Amino acid sequence: MTFDCQSCGACCCNTDENRAETYVDYVEVRPRSALARHPRLLRRLTVLNGEGERHMKLRGRDQRCIALEGKLGSRVACTIYEIRPSACRQVLPGSRECRQDRRERGIE
Repeated sequence: MTFDCQSCGACCCNTDENRAETYVDYVEVRPRSALARHPRLLRRLTVLNGEGERHMKLRGRDQRCIALEGKLGSRVACTIYEIRPSACRQVLPGSRECRQDRRERGIE
C-alpha cells in the first residue's frame, strides 16, 4: 500500500480521541514558527486558547485544519505548506499515527 499525502489529508483532522474529550486545541503555532511571521495569516487561520497559546483553526464536521483544501481521501493540499507549523511535519506517511488517522476518517 502506498501512502500519498496529497490524496489523503486524514492527519489534518482533529483525532477521534481529541473530539471525544472536546479537545479543540489542534496544532499549536509557536511564536518562533514561520507562520508566526505572517500576522494576517495568523489572524485568519488561528485561534487563542484559554492559556493564550495559538492553534490552527478547525472547520466543518470532520474538524479539519482550516489550511487544508480539497476532498479528504481524494485530493488535498495545504495552503500554507511551506510555512506550516512544526507539528504538521511530524506524522510520517505510513506511520502508526498515519494509519490510525486514515482509519478514523475511513480512508484505506
